[in-house]
This record gives sequence, structure tokens and C-alpha cells, in this order.
Amino acid sequence: MVRSALVAAGYGLAGAAAGEAATLPPESPRIRRYAALGSTGLEISDVSFGSSSLGNDANLVRYALDRGINYFDTAESYTGGTSETTIGEALAGKRDRVILASKTTAGPDARRGQIMAALEGSLRRLRTDHVDVYFNHAVNDVRRMQNPEWPEFVARAKKQGKIRFSGMSGHAGKLIECLDWIVDQRAVDVVLVAHNFGQDPAFYQKFLNTFDFVAIQPDLPRVLRKAKAAGIGVVAMKTLMGARLNDMRPYESGGATFAQAAFRWVLSSPNVDALIVTMRSRRQIDEFLGASGARSTAAGDLPLLHRYALRHGDSTCRFGCDLCHGACPNGVAISEVLRARMYAADYGDVDLGRREYSALDANAAACLECAAPTCAASCPHDLPVDELTRSAHRLLG
Repeated sequence: MVRSALVAAGYGLAGAAAGEAATLPPESPRIRRYAALGSTGLEISDVSFGSSSLGNDANLVRYALDRGINYFDTAESYTGGTSETTIGEALAGKRDRVILASKTTAGPDARRGQIMAALEGSLRRLRTDHVDVYFNHAVNDVRRMQNPEWPEFVARAKKQGKIRFSGMSGHAGKLIECLDWIVDQRAVDVVLVAHNFGQDPAFYQKFLNTFDFVAIQPDLPRVLRKAKAAGIGVVAMKTLMGARLNDMRPYESGGATFAQAAFRWVLSSPNVDALIVTMRSRRQIDEFLGASGARSTAAGDLPLLHRYALRHGDSTCRFGCDLCHGACPNGVAISEVLRARMYAADYGDVDLGRREYSALDANAAACLECAAPTCAASCPHDLPVDELTRSAHRLLG
């Protein structure tokens, strides 16, 4: 019944896309479907390689490639440039087999020359003369996309053959505003967006008689449909709602895992082409690829996801909600602090958490001395915001 309701909500069965791989034996974890990325003409593995924590492990990248993964997502800021360098080393001589995406943070006042210099740095580290998709990274201010220097840079970089397609990535509170603008303007070819079961009110409505709390991104399905209709490629990230994987093992059965259930939920959306996820080990790659080829949820997926949401709903920030914005008189960027905390506490990547935390204009140092935290009641999901921000600063400050 739950699965039928999910299908009725628009997240169920969809026909297999062109480029679907032949069925492989279950004992051979491999990519089983390649998805058309919007109107770009690119066909990318439906479960693809995220490298935000990639160190000097070129063999891990090669292992992913051997398993059929052909889309590798990185950024100049990941592991201080090591991510790009390692991908460049691992894929040397194999450039024609892969699709590379990288990112830079181009602000509202960035100049095209600065952006081009960032791109050229990425190309050197990646050992290539072009990337297939180049994103403006972590956009949460539409002025960054309205900066006339960005489209000028894109046009020049495309003409010079240094990028094939442009993109925007985002996961914060103003994501919908930014997506609406770039889709209306046809400003990019691809979007990379946070999208998981914990953001969608339709997911919770399957388990509740009444819907009595604020939705996280109630407008996200609408704007993703809009992007899809415009021929803009849609890649999902942050698909694991905090990625607390190990404590779900006691509830997994039949060989299916929480991560696979979360991926199937995302891939069942007709508005998502593919997903990326940080891959840290061969075992993890094999597990994640168990969801490749899915176009619908499997029996048992939704109760497992619901259990996760219940277990972690009181400690996981719903990025994109941002209703805590302005709750701190000291200007602490609460949701960004909690995002950095997530990388360290949930993903287990303390280095990434510290890098993200150190980049904040207003961290949570003030929270340690706050005697009357006005943020305490600011979260509609009852997260103990003051406790979480203090723990974030102790961990990352």
C-alpha cells in the first residue's frame, strides 16, 4: 500500500531509459543503467562517483571505472585539490571513457579572468584539456548566477573547448529561488541539487494520518519538473540524509541496505537523471552499485527509510529549510554550521567538516558563551539547535 501511494505521488515506476545496460548477475556489482543528462547528449552512470573526501587513492577511482562508473564529480576545493589530482592520475589515458565534472565558487563580484584561472587550475590537476560540466559551486545567492561575468566566462570557455556544459550546484535555503531563476533564464545546462527522502513531504505523508510539521523543500519537486521540462540535466546529491549508515545494519534484511533504499527512492523520480555519492572504499562502491538500474523502490525500502527518519529526525538538519535563518542575534549561520557538523559527525570526514567550517563568515564560537539562546526554538523539526551548534564548534572550531 505504501509503495502504491508513492507511485501515485509521482515517484514510482518509469520506463527504462535509452542506454540501459544489460542485466548482469547479482554477484557482479556494476552499473546497470546509463542515463541521458538533460539535453547535453551525455549518458552518465545512474550512480556516480563523488570525491569530496578523496585522498591519494587512485586505485579506488580505477576500481569505480572498472565497475562501469563513467561520471566523476570533483571540485577545486575538495581535499585541497588532491581530489582532482588523484582523479587526473587515475584516469590518465582513459579520458575518452569518462565524463568529468568540476566546480568553482564564483561570487557575485567574481571576474571572468578569475573564474578562467580557477578552471585552468582544475584542468592542470585533472590532466585534461577540458571538463564536461563545470559548476558554480554551492550557490545560495541568486546574484552569483546573475553576475554577467559568469555567462561571459562560460561562453569563452566553451568556445575555447575548455568546458562542454555549465552547471549550478546548491543545497541551502535559497535553492528554490536560485533554481527558478536559472531555469527561467536557461542559464545552465546541468544542476546538481540536494535531494533525498527526508526533504519531501510526500514521503512522510505515507506514514502519517496528518501532516503536522513544516516541509523541508515542498517546492523542490515542482522546480525539478520544471528543470527536466527545460532539458536541463538533474543530478542529485546528499541523497542519504546525513549518511548515518552503520546504525541501520540491524534493520536491513534480504541483502538490501539503507543506502540502496535511499538511492532507489531518488532514482525512482522521473525528474532526476542520476545521483552522485561520496565513495570511500571498494566495499562501499559495491554496496552502492546494488541500487544501479532501479527505476522504482523495492519492497521494504520505505519502512527502512522511515525508520531512519525517525531515528535521526531530531539530530539531522534538513538543508534547504533555513527557517532558523536570523534566529541568532550574533549572526551565526546555523544551517551552514550544521552542514559542516554533518560532514564530520555523520560522514566521518572531520577534515572536510573543518574545511567547510573554517570557510564560514560567522561560525558558532559565540554559541559557547550564549546564556539565552534564541535559536533553541527556531527549528520546526525540534532540533536542539543550540546544543548542536555548540558541539559543532567544539568539534570543528
